[in-house]
Amino acid sequence: MASGFWELRPLLHLLLPLCVHWVAEEMTVSVLVDVVTNALCPGQSTCSEAIYISGLQQTVVGVFKMVVLPLLGQLADEYGRKPLLLITVSTTIVPFTLLAFNQSKEFVYAYYVLRTISYVISQGSIFCIAVAYAADVVNESKRAAAFSWITGLFSASHVLGNVLARFLPEKYIFLVSIALLIFVPVYMQFFLVETVESAPRKDQESSCLKKAVNVLDRRYKSMRDAALMVVSSPTLRGISFVSFFYELGMSGISAVLLFYLKAVFGFNKNQFSEILMMVGIGSIVSQILVLPLLNPFVGEKVILCVALLASIAYALFYGLAWASWVPYLSASFGVIYVLVKPSTYAIISKASGLNNQGKAQGFIAGVQSISSLLSPLAMSPLTSWFLSTDAPFNCKGFSIIVASICLMVSLCCACMLDTEENSTNDERGDNEEPLISHT
Repeated sequence: MASGFWELRPLLHLLLPLCVHWVAEEMTVSVLVDVVTNALCPGQSTCSEAIYISGLQQTVVGVFKMVVLPLLGQLADEYGRKPLLLITVSTTIVPFTLLAFNQSKEFVYAYYVLRTISYVISQGSIFCIAVAYAADVVNESKRAAAFSWITGLFSASHVLGNVLARFLPEKYIFLVSIALLIFVPVYMQFFLVETVESAPRKDQESSCLKKAVNVLDRRYKSMRDAALMVVSSPTLRGISFVSFFYELGMSGISAVLLFYLKAVFGFNKNQFSEILMMVGIGSIVSQILVLPLLNPFVGEKVILCVALLASIAYALFYGLAWASWVPYLSASFGVIYVLVKPSTYAIISKASGLNNQGKAQGFIAGVQSISSLLSPLAMSPLTSWFLSTDAPFNCKGFSIIVASICLMVSLCCACMLDTEENSTNDERGDNEEPLISHT
């Protein structure tokens, strides 16, 4: 335990603002369902329009994240973690400001537009850059523990965010969230230390057209090298499949779950907050205590497989929920399935060289974004169909059961994963030209 704290000391000025950021975002999750449903479908518990808009948002985000996430990972390797973190954590402020000002139908639509842009830039990329930052300052043998602490603090932040959402009056939730979101980039600007040296200045006499061509050429080459690095490594290639199918299932479930619970059991922000708090509290223990203790004995692969098995149970219980207490039972499996993320980060980190941490994490996050854009194409219409009176049979959670099949495929891929491969990528990319030349 003490060694875990010691490993986190260089990350203090990263984790403190990130925790505040996660608290600010999480405290709005449970109330957003009510806000959106009341604005788009006044007086109704089921809102197909909200489900479709949420799915459309996720698809659009997934399309752009395929390019943006690997690009941000490359830029973080070349120009530093700090500027990329400052950009990504600042994108949430304006969307929430709109809802704090007005929650009418027009403002909800405007919120979705701006929040979609925010998700393209920040969703997934904050974690990728934070993991790369941790890899810069933590020894390889201690990275799994450090990553578990990061994801554990992520869960702790979610618990605190849900506690605030549970007990704060709805009218104050967005105001408090905005104040916390503004604090984060200000703190990082003054206290976060950069761990990457800036790329050298080149091509200062180049014309604007030549610079534009160079940017596109370097972007293509960098992304190609990242793809080759992943494809040439059995471990990275295998974990890409694991991440793809896991994200395909879980992102689909996450997109419709709260709307499903509201439609079937009449849940509101209080029940949502209780379920999310339950998951978060157990997640803190499993990620901060259990994973660092078990990892040296069983390794990341075993932990990943057990966590994926728990995610399957989580999905099936939600999909087959026959009473209002069953979602609470399903949520309890979140205590275990949250270990998918830290074990995945550790496997990727071990299989990629020190100079390619951002590229590897960013590329696989890009693979996950493909899943994020595909899952709503099936989940949104399927969920709306089975929640309606036109459903072919009575199984309101059928779409979630379908998503669990993707999680089963992910488990199969994880069981075949080879994590014994030594990293051979330390030398790759050392002399790679920067993606963007300074002028």
